Amino acid sequence: MQRPLDVLGSSHDKKVIVHLKSGAKIAGTLRAFDSHINLWLDDAEIEDSENKVKLGKVLLRGDNIVLISPEK
Repeated sequence: MQRPLDVLGSSHDKKVIVHLKSGAKIAGTLRAFDSHINLWLDDAEIEDSENKVKLGKVLLRGDNIVLISPEK
């Protein structure tokens, strides 16, 4: 049986999509995370209804995250 942090670890250095409580979706390469699910993403982009905005390196606080999924 795998723990949630083990599953998240299998996405290290891979593209992920993060859904936030605000409804925003941020896509980027997962570089690091901690036990609070704080995430460090490289090459991050935020998507809105009309376009994508490049953010670069971002740190997302774990209590704002609803869902993390691999990018397709």
